[in-house]
Amino acid sequence: MMAPAPGHLLGQIIGTALEQSIEPILRDVADFHNLYLDREGTRSARQGRTKVRWVDGKGNSHNLDFVLERGGTEECVGVPVAFVESAWRRYTKHSRAKAQEIQGALIPLREMYSASSPFLGVIVAGEWTAAALDQLRSNGFSVLHVPLAKIIESFASWRIDVNTHEDTPDEDLQKQVGIYESLADSEKRRLANSLLDPSSPDLLAFGNNLKTALSRRLESVVVLPLRGDAAKFLTIGEAIEGIRQYANQAPPVAPFVRFEIRLTYSNHDSHVATFSESRDAIDFLEQYA
Repeated sequence: MMAPAPGHLLGQIIGTALEQSIEPILRDVADFHNLYLDREGTRSARQGRTKVRWVDGKGNSHNLDFVLERGGTEECVGVPVAFVESAWRRYTKHSRAKAQEIQGALIPLREMYSASSPFLGVIVAGEWTAAALDQLRSNGFSVLHVPLAKIIESFASWRIDVNTHEDTPDEDLQKQVGIYESLADSEKRRLANSLLDPSSPDLLAFGNNLKTALSRRLESVVVLPLRGDAAKFLTIGEAIEGIRQYANQAPPVAPFVRFEIRLTYSNHDSHVATFSESRDAIDFLEQYA
């Protein structure tokens, strides 16, 4: 098997450092909210797999960076309440495609686990177009952007030059990889920790969005039993007349159709579900008991 190119290895190093930079923050949040933080590594619940992998409603599996689980343990997979991805891009030309890739993984998972209304977060580093970041935000993602200058500065403090270009010789790239690999694990963690500025407005906003999503409280549950057949009209006038006739007639004994349930939360999130069977409606509500 051919060895990875030095430029690819350097990109992997930056991506790994980016993951390491956000992990302590997510771990603190998980501890505060009594959640399990899952990330790549050994976990008995995965039966030997090291990748964090979740399956969407269509059976597609997605490898993820971080998942916060309610009720999760080393031995048992819990309910996902936050999915967080990270991504590094040296040039803007591929940032839109990467944003779409992240959406393609996390949006189906949000739909699959809509009962827990999971938080979607992404930490992006390097050069990203405003359009790519806006695309993520418009799809419900909380975005933390670490500028390229900050990445260059943090690695330079350890004599590693990541301010490379497409024509940078492989020998120069391999030299930077070698310098990083020569660092002790504690030094690599210190490098990673320097990537995020604790006073950064973006980091504070990202953290607040995550805490708000995890701290939301259920404020009301509305259950609407629907009966009768749907009435279809061709014009607004006919619909108005149909409503008047319905309002003036004696209460009908119509067949049951379905339950509509709306859950409303303190952060203004809402979740609506419909069920034709009472048992299914009860099973749904018991997830929140």
